[in-house]
Amino acid sequence: MAFNNCKNCGRHKEIHGGGFCITCYKKLMWKPKPGICKRCGRQIRIHAKGLCPGCYNFVFYLDKAKAQNYKKYHNLDIEAYKKITKACVVCSFDKVVDLHHLDENRKNNSEENLVGLCPNHHKMFHDFRYRKEIKEDLIKKGFNVPEDLKLDFRLLKNE
Repeated sequence: MAFNNCKNCGRHKEIHGGGFCITCYKKLMWKPKPGICKRCGRQIRIHAKGLCPGCYNFVFYLDKAKAQNYKKYHNLDIEAYKKITKACVVCSFDKVVDLHHLDENRKNNSEENLVGLCPNHHKMFHDFRYRKEIKEDLIKKGFNVPEDLKLDFRLLKNE
């Protein structure tokens, strides 16, 4: 390892090709070879493993990004999230499952308040016409669904 001043930025760093530090070398000298991405088929500069940068990140870092988002937005680790969203609790559909807050408070992320619903049942829960039906199904399955004043607005009118 040779440490010297970079020809471009002048910083005292490890010198790579042509008297440049690694950062300046990549900016000024390094030209990646174009190729065809194995995943998407585009002709673009190849990052690693025969993939373009976008496909490489998708393949190797998607799970890490998802885990960080579950922690950030729901304060859940990946195992808890996967357990909750394993299958829809109403119909047992397991391909695409959304996370639903039973009390509809996005800040209440306790596991008792979270349930996995397929996109159809999740949409039905938020649609006034089918809300009561889905709530009854969830109560039959043993979930503690709070009373819904939006659904029972007629009762409030008569009081």
